Amino acid sequence: MTCASCASRIEKKLNRMAGVSATVNYATEKAKVAFEEGVAVGELIATVEKTGYTAALPAPPEEEKEKASEGGEDGKDSPLAALRFRLLVTAALAAPVIVLAMVLAWQFEYWQWFSLMLAAPTVVWGGWQFHKAAWTNARHGAATMDTLVSIGTLAALGWSLWALFLGEAGVPGMRHGFDLTVSRGEGSSQIYLEAAAGVTAFLLLGRYLEQRSKRKAGAALRALLELGAKDVTVLREGREVRIPVGQLQVGARFVVRPGEKVATDGVVVEGTSAVDASMLTGESVPVDVAPGDSVTGATVNASGRLVVEAVRVGGDTQLARMARLVEDAQNGKAEVQRLADRISGVFVPIVIALALGTLGFWLGSGAGAAAAFTAAVAVLIIACPCALGLATPTALLVGTGRGAQLGILIRGPEVLESTRRADTVVLDKTGTVTTGRMTLQDVVAAPGVDPEQLLRLAGALEHASEHPVARAVADGAIERVGELPVPEGFENVAGLGVQGVVDGHAVVVGREKLLDAWAVPLPAGLARAKSEAEAQGRTAVAVAWDGEARGVLAVADAVKDTSREAVERLRALGLTPVLLTGDNETAARAVADAVGIEEVHAEVLPQDKVAVVRELQARGRVVAMVGDGVNDAAALATADLGMAMGTGTDAAIEAADITLVRGDLLAAPEAIRLARRTLGTIKGNLFWAFGYNVAALPLAAAGLLSPMLAGAAMAFSSVFVVLNSLRLRGFH
Repeated sequence: MTCASCASRIEKKLNRMAGVSATVNYATEKAKVAFEEGVAVGELIATVEKTGYTAALPAPPEEEKEKASEGGEDGKDSPLAALRFRLLVTAALAAPVIVLAMVLAWQFEYWQWFSLMLAAPTVVWGGWQFHKAAWTNARHGAATMDTLVSIGTLAALGWSLWALFLGEAGVPGMRHGFDLTVSRGEGSSQIYLEAAAGVTAFLLLGRYLEQRSKRKAGAALRALLELGAKDVTVLREGREVRIPVGQLQVGARFVVRPGEKVATDGVVVEGTSAVDASMLTGESVPVDVAPGDSVTGATVNASGRLVVEAVRVGGDTQLARMARLVEDAQNGKAEVQRLADRISGVFVPIVIALALGTLGFWLGSGAGAAAAFTAAVAVLIIACPCALGLATPTALLVGTGRGAQLGILIRGPEVLESTRRADTVVLDKTGTVTTGRMTLQDVVAAPGVDPEQLLRLAGALEHASEHPVARAVADGAIERVGELPVPEGFENVAGLGVQGVVDGHAVVVGREKLLDAWAVPLPAGLARAKSEAEAQGRTAVAVAWDGEARGVLAVADAVKDTSREAVERLRALGLTPVLLTGDNETAARAVADAVGIEEVHAEVLPQDKVAVVRELQARGRVVAMVGDGVNDAAALATADLGMAMGTGTDAAIEAADITLVRGDLLAAPEAIRLARRTLGTIKGNLFWAFGYNVAALPLAAAGLLSPMLAGAAMAFSSVFVVLNSLRLRGFH
């Protein structure tokens, strides 16, 4: 494909097939096709070939990675290198032709014949890809941008040949000046070799810069594909064996040494380390992992030796899913692009008609054949709708690619409109605003009791229990006092707490009711501490030993460090935050106060979360939702914009429009900013592309642009659009 008209034609032909729905993207050079049973892939490829193009199934990610690493961006045999060579030769031949035509003093006796020697290979060989594509399209009864370029440059060359061989332009010592606009004069003495050569060189330069920029725009996806490890050391019967990562199977155990990449998604079974996930999540701080923790493929082991059991391999890994999401987004089309595509599809025939009309008008006005011809050629060349076809895909390529680098996966271009319109953001509490796990928040010891001893005895007893509150107390105790003693006669009292003997002390840890059963009342100070903790939405745990109450421990689902700042940033983007949770009103209100949220919906059952979203929508609000659990999936799908934490469940991620890979709420305002910036870039590109064609066509038809100036303007309009899109690479 050489322009947006090509993509539009292929898309039209594929969509005419029974049971086929296709989207063809000019920038990524890919067609995304959904088809019913009974349609063969071979038929799809045959349809594309009948339209005058070639098609093949994309190579598996592994092969694409290999090709990228072997050929490189400008590899010796790459199409880009061939295009660069053609451009350099064409520019070297065209430059003297343009200079001789512009500088009268340098026009020697046979300068026009010397110009013909240089211009003929420039137009025929240099512009061969334009002529070849135009001929292929003509055979299939179609016209594209290449048709305009080919007709324009060959017409300029043909006119010059007629003037040189049959007219007066070939006379030795002939002189003619250079004009940026259409000049009236005797047709037989006019030659357009500088226009034919200059237009070819400028358009080749535009095509080369466009191809290079498109490669840069898609670099983020290629970099994502190249992140994965290529080999892995697996454990087989106690021995370490090195195998290609493609042979790794679910359940296999593999070794990750310091500095190595984790081969695939898995669970740590041995060793502790810090894992750097910045290339996937954009989060610069390494995460500590220990046995039982999950690790993601392509992350880097920063310190200790790990043994990991593979949980997902191949196309099921998070990296593969990320790459698929990014590619799907890049292959999609925003509504504004569909309009541009429809215009591109009918644009070329309209331009050819306009060029013929211009020719007729100038001839009819008595301006002469030369002036009429120049204006018609300028119309043909200025009108190419390349910029129009590149406006959306390039911005999408760069925006979604940059998002992937920052751990923000945008599902498709239609999502961008939702981010612009959203005015309310519903935040699930557990796992989104909070960490999703209970942690020890406060330790209140009775007068005369050592807080460390309180934690040591309570932690030792709770360490033997699996209850989330017990785990929080035990983990907090280990963190603050170190190793804990082993209890004797441990007993779990259902729904109340635990009891046993630690270091010779009869210890009770749990609800106040359990202490009452032991006839141990809470003194006034500890009773007050318990009431305050519960008023803040925390769970209060009473501790007693040897028949006396010794302290109160407060446990809660801790608010993430970044949540308050994230809420402030969401407000700054014009969004009203709303907290949604199944927790009790007190706990919900405490979290809302901690992060600065006023509107709270508490004690909401999972099935009722959808009702809350619908109620907000009924009030005229455009709702974005951030969640992470299975119970959030339906609400995420119902919201106008669903954002799932990447640390959440697969169901939530599948239902969402945007996935925040690093599981940090700060990524939500970043995602909205990036999506809005990308949409703004698309609209800016389309304004430029439409505006350029609308403004330039009348100028060319009025004779205010020479063909060479038209060629330069057309080439650089495409380059401008791509460069404008590339600014998104600098998004922070």
